[in-house]
Amino acid sequence: MSRIKACFSVLKESHKKALIPFITAGDPAPDLTVDLMHELVAAGADIIELGVPFSDPMADGPVIQRASERALAQGTNTDDVFNIVEEFRTKNDSTPVILMGYLNPIEVMGYQHFAEKAVKAGVDGLIIVDLPPEEADELTAVIKPLDLDHIFLISPTTHGVRLDKISEVASGFLYYVSLKGVTGSNQLDIGAVSEKLAEIRSKADLPVGVGFGIRDAQTAEAVGRVSDAVVVGSALVERIAEHAGNNEKMKKEISSFIGSLRTALDSI
Repeated sequence: MSRIKACFSVLKESHKKALIPFITAGDPAPDLTVDLMHELVAAGADIIELGVPFSDPMADGPVIQRASERALAQGTNTDDVFNIVEEFRTKNDSTPVILMGYLNPIEVMGYQHFAEKAVKAGVDGLIIVDLPPEEADELTAVIKPLDLDHIFLISPTTHGVRLDKISEVASGFLYYVSLKGVTGSNQLDIGAVSEKLAEIRSKADLPVGVGFGIRDAQTAEAVGRVSDAVVVGSALVERIAEHAGNNEKMKKEISSFIGSLRTALDSI
């Protein structure tokens, strides 16, 4: 059983919701990322979504775009991301780690080579933002035998044949993008989210996480009441950027923030 499946299984048995924070590898510096990952787990994260820095992150809003820019300016590349995960695994062999990124760096490295390096490092799943399900069969065929989960994004406008296709090929969990727009938007309609999750669950027997628009404990709790997992990115990355240069204050701030989300989810 994959770490992701095992994680959701344990959470379901204990009637808890998964908390999935996102940070960008190498932001604000490559040698801080592993420490931040451990800090997130200690504060209550169940799964970590680790962004692979990319020069043209089209699905990301300004906050995460700038995080990619900072990481790239530090020289962070795909191999560095693997090294970060491998180092994290020396002290934590249980928390699932998902890489979120774009297709170009994977194609440059080659599907098989990328997947093998990811598994060796201890990666559990991939979110490839710009790889639609209709064109994902080649990558899925490579990663499935390696027990790497392929996690797809579902948007408010995903219906019909595309939703069926995603439900057929996805594994690990489904990631519902709650807003029409990029990361960092904040016009969250919980009623609309609930309706969409009902549609998704009628098609797929996988946990459903919700991201985009979750900025505080209140929205995390509201989303947690209708979903299996809450993903928080921009609000966390903002805090990292705000305290860059003061590592201890940064760790304390993100620990407090993630702890508040954990408390809110556990109150459900």
